[in-house]
Amino acid sequence: MDAPSLRFDRHELAGAVADLGVLVPIAVALIVKNGLSPTAVLLPAGLLYLVVAAVYRLPVPVQPLKALGAIAIAKGLGSDEIAAAALLIGAIFLVLGRLGLLDFAGRAFPRALIRGVQLTVGLLFLKIAWKLVDDTPKSFADHVHGARWEIPLALVVVALAFALRRRPISLALVAAGAIVMAWRAGHVSLGPSALVFPHLDGHVFWTAFTVLALPQIPLSFANSCLATADAAKTYFGDAARRVRPNRLATTLGLANLFSGAISGMPVCHGAGGMTAHVKFGARTAGAPIAIGTALLVLAVAVGSGLATLLGAFPVAILAGLLATAGLLHIALLRDLRGAREWALALLVGVLGFAVNLALAVALGLALYWLTRGARALRPALASR
Repeated sequence: MDAPSLRFDRHELAGAVADLGVLVPIAVALIVKNGLSPTAVLLPAGLLYLVVAAVYRLPVPVQPLKALGAIAIAKGLGSDEIAAAALLIGAIFLVLGRLGLLDFAGRAFPRALIRGVQLTVGLLFLKIAWKLVDDTPKSFADHVHGARWEIPLALVVVALAFALRRRPISLALVAAGAIVMAWRAGHVSLGPSALVFPHLDGHVFWTAFTVLALPQIPLSFANSCLATADAAKTYFGDAARRVRPNRLATTLGLANLFSGAISGMPVCHGAGGMTAHVKFGARTAGAPIAIGTALLVLAVAVGSGLATLLGAFPVAILAGLLATAGLLHIALLRDLRGAREWALALLVGVLGFAVNLALAVALGLALYWLTRGARALRPALASR
């Protein structure tokens, strides 16, 4: 089956904007708290969306590196450390992708374990959505009136998104949010913000590797490469044959080398983003072309006023779309069969969410192969 023909109808556009709940909050925080150039924040994401449209011909998502972004924001790290981490992750995944190691490694991961990774991502989406409305980031706080109103509004968005997801509801919600954003923001300066090249030395690279890159690499391996390829195959069958772990590693690797070079936002792919795009209507490369073009236009046309503009977007809409995507992503587990598969998926998913995804994947993989080996040996031992 070939990839679907290029399309730009209302359903495709609705799918294109369905994953903004992840991108916008992290982008705004990196601009406001970490001092990244707004233009440099959106450029890597916009360009990577255009690349995936050409390479995969499907709505493959582009997202910020979530673990890296969360740590960088929490610790208040500067643009140099973030750039160094992007360069390190870019180089590592580019090498892994070009050597063909991830396709081979992916064969060792059973479906139940991948579903566990996807459960972790779905739960993380729900957690981020809740924090958006219950503990709104300072970059959005000037435009909200407290959780008393934001939580009910977000629940209304979730209800609408679920009830009308076969219609372009996400497009209508984002359009409404854009109108509110423009009204709240008022006058916004035009033109791009300055791009800054990073200042790198051994200390910066060491901090970037130990604090930012190490926690992110297992998540990118499991979610950006393996789980995204699995989600694409689940949704598109043979049409997703181009969406392989090695290729995903290559495209995210190249994107992060570019991002690091301009002190921009590190980016990745993500299985949850795939669900968001697909479940809200995206079926072709039209969705990544549309959202990629929009991000590039924003980066160039209003980059200097982007923090003010994006910070005025209603958090209830972002949280509602994000929560809906998380719940729909968790629904991927419904194809599991038998107690063993469910137990493994739940173990990996819950442990990955509550403790550490790398630990959860390692434990799940060890348990799967140990039990499989024990079952294989049982007949031989019984015959003695």
